[in-house]
Order: sequence, then structure tokens, then C-alpha cells
Amino acid sequence: MSLALHEAKLAYDQGEIPVGCIIVADGQVIGRGHNLTQRLHDVTAHAEMQAITAATETLNGKYLQGCTLYVTVEPCIMCAGAIGWAQVSRLVYGADDPKRGYATFAPQALHPKCTVTAGVLAEDCQALMQQFFQAKRTLH
Repeated sequence: MSLALHEAKLAYDQGEIPVGCIIVADGQVIGRGHNLTQRLHDVTAHAEMQAITAATETLNGKYLQGCTLYVTVEPCIMCAGAIGWAQVSRLVYGADDPKRGYATFAPQALHPKCTVTAGVLAEDCQALMQQFFQAKRTLH
């Protein structure tokens, strides 16, 4: 999760909502990403989507069976659907997102065999998000 937090800090430094993601297979990082929605003018350019694309390119295939996806904030419904379609075996996330997170609205979006671990470094992940939005409110 510390590598995902590093990705989130890159997003923060670029003025993006600070969410970071890495995907690991056999102990190796095969994909990484952070939010790029502002830079790319693309509402689908979430950290998970960037990392999934990178991981599938690394593996030269569309499925991520046997892989673990680490993300700093609970995935949204869109990302959970992509995680499900990619057949990610394990999802690990930091901070809960009760307003936009998949668990509240579409817990069935993940692949049925995907295991979930929530709350890893949650305080650090949440603090980065709070710091980002607090700074945004101060500017306006």
C-alpha cells in the first residue's frame, strides 16, 4: 500500500484527486497509476483504470487472475466493474468511500472469486484526501 500511497502523492502534486493504485503479480509490480482526470480531461482516468491498463499491457492479456490490486481509496462503481471484468483475484484498499464507493452501491461488481481487504493504511490514505480537499476549499 505504501507504493499506492506514493502514486497518490504524485496525483496530489499534479492537482489531481490523490488516489493511487498498483497491481502486483508474483511479488512484482506489473501496473501502477494515479488519477489523471484533470490532465487528460477524462472522467474515466481513475487510478485503477490506469493501473489495469498498464498491468494488462505488461502481461499481454486482459485478465489479471492471480494479481492483487492495491488502491488508496475504495473503488467507485466504474472501477469495481473494471476490476471485476479483469478478474483481479484480490483487492486491497485503504480509506472507505461511503459516498461513492462500490461496497455501498454495487458490491456484486467484483468478480465472485475476488477477496477484499479493507482499511490498510486507512488513516494515511484518508489524511491525504482530507488535506487535498481542505486545500481546495481554502483556495475558493
